[in-house]
Amino acid sequence: MNELLLTDDERDRAGGRLVALLDGYERGLPKADVLPALDRTRLAELLATPMPERGIGVDALFDRWEDTILPNSTTVAHPRFLAYVLGPPNGIAPYAEAVAAALNQNCNFSQLSPAASVVERAVLEWLASVVGFPATSKGILTGGGSLATLQALATALHDRVPDFHATGLQRDAAPLVVYTSVEAHRSVDKAAAILGIGLDNVRHVRTDERHRMDVHALRAAIERDRRDGLRPWCVVATCGTVSTGSVDPLDAIADLCAAEDLWLHVDGAYGALFLLSEDMRSLMGGCARADSITLDPHKLLFVSLEAGCVLVRDGAKLRDAHAFDSSYLTVADDELMTDYMDYGPQLSRNFKAFKVWSALQAFGVEAFRAANERTLELAQRLGRGIEATPGLTLLAPVTLTAVCFAVDGASPAEVLETLAAENVALLGPVVVAGKRGIRACITNHRTSTADIDLILERLRR
Repeated sequence: MNELLLTDDERDRAGGRLVALLDGYERGLPKADVLPALDRTRLAELLATPMPERGIGVDALFDRWEDTILPNSTTVAHPRFLAYVLGPPNGIAPYAEAVAAALNQNCNFSQLSPAASVVERAVLEWLASVVGFPATSKGILTGGGSLATLQALATALHDRVPDFHATGLQRDAAPLVVYTSVEAHRSVDKAAAILGIGLDNVRHVRTDERHRMDVHALRAAIERDRRDGLRPWCVVATCGTVSTGSVDPLDAIADLCAAEDLWLHVDGAYGALFLLSEDMRSLMGGCARADSITLDPHKLLFVSLEAGCVLVRDGAKLRDAHAFDSSYLTVADDELMTDYMDYGPQLSRNFKAFKVWSALQAFGVEAFRAANERTLELAQRLGRGIEATPGLTLLAPVTLTAVCFAVDGASPAEVLETLAAENVALLGPVVVAGKRGIRACITNHRTSTADIDLILERLRR
């Protein structure tokens, strides 16, 4: 007997209970609390329980999931969970995750994961085509947008700093400078700190009245740093800022980067996959001119966490920055396969591409295009409703799906607490141009017109 396998009977019971759990969770969403009241006693018991010497078995484990874990988990799949740029998983996601866990492919080199290698390559080529990158581009799926940005900047360092693998930044040279906007995601600062660029060498460029990077201010900052003997090196533009959903003027920034010989990275974790819709090409088609770009399939493709992505226009540069020889790994050139250990920092990595591939296979691009366009339309509906309501003030233009507003005479914290306590919606706080307000981010394929109207009605009252 193998102590770590289930018996035939246990497998039958586990399968039945899992199907029942998933079905019950789905059917219960309309009546669920978006932010459940925590059972702190049960959670404290979890923490106080010592490592079990003997297992409790399949049925007791499912009981514990159902009476402790599920009731104390935020209902991300609730149609009025609108606090963050985080949507619910699509319907096939739990099943794809289960199959990937059973296969347990180590997606580092193709001998360990042949089908996975081809699936990831297919997914990356699909995503590159959405962005408009050439066939020479390469990429890798990551744990999220922050890691993707870190990898992109590491690739840019390797490309622009001679002998970077050998000497890093330990050299007698002027400091490198990276430019981004004051609205950029904090992952840019974090990447600069981790990579040794230093926060003192990150320029946070002011924005215009639409909260987009001011290209004139960017140009002036680059010129000033060159005069001061520093080394302008990289610009990180944003395609969908977290606070307001603004999109930087990507073409103008690309023109400036080309003229100044700077690496252009686009943080498209929030917004770039809206390019699935042709209507968004005029706003964010400049993504195609980037040297590298961050995407997040776990946002607009609604796959379960985690599934980020970095794409690099010249794929050889991504490989050059991350490839190392290892005598104990047997690899051979194969035009069909890709050894992803040569395209990122990880050796052990799971089969993230499977859930992306499975979702696109199950539903097709058309379904995701429709879902994304619906979220854009719902955001506009909410924005119009706020503008039409005395006592509510829209704080920023509704560019994508982030809707920022204030309730006159009320503290944002009190409004947020009331909406959550009444199970109307879970929204989030925001600061726009120094003014505190409330933000609804409609990146939820379950959200409907009725949900938006319910939120508006409660705000009016």
